[in-house]
Amino acid sequence: MPEAAPPMPESPVTGNAGKHDGPGDADGPGGWGRLMSSRKGLAVWLAAAILVAVLDQFTKQLVLDALKPGDSIPIAPFTNLVLWFNRGAAFSFLAEGAGWQRLLLIGIAIVAVLVIVWLLARHRGEYLFCSGLMLVLGGAIGNLWDRVMHGHVVDFVLLHAGGYHWPAFNLADSAITVGAAMIIIDGFRQRHRTS
Repeated sequence: MPEAAPPMPESPVTGNAGKHDGPGDADGPGGWGRLMSSRKGLAVWLAAAILVAVLDQFTKQLVLDALKPGDSIPIAPFTNLVLWFNRGAAFSFLAEGAGWQRLLLIGIAIVAVLVIVWLLARHRGEYLFCSGLMLVLGGAIGNLWDRVMHGHVVDFVLLHAGGYHWPAFNLADSAITVGAAMIIIDGFRQRHRTS
């Protein structure tokens, strides 16, 4: 009678025997999950966030060099390239303040950055969740840099249709939006797994 196969060893990261469901799990294939769950994983997430912030600043500088405030160049049927300075928060909230909102928004951004770094350190092996956090962090750093250096955020993409305009935004705003969506999706996935 043949001997039974030995049991799969438990993962040193998750404790799940032989579980390799993909890059979203801590012990995903190719060692990616193990790397991201190690101390080096946090450095990778932070480097990726900094890259997002650098790309955001690069695109803003291109627009600053090419346009003057108030310029509007159609680049697609529902999209214009503009140069707007937003002294408020997302979608120009608090933009009409007398200047006090700058320090408030800088303070909120710094707290948000610290919280996100802490979350990345605690959950660095959770691929989808940390990808979302990384995008939010990169966007937050990009817009924080604008507020510290210029006192306002540079926005340059304007969507419009039928006479209605969406508030202008930038690459950092897009990263924050996509990242937030990924975090929400991950939350639904986690709830589905535990139900």
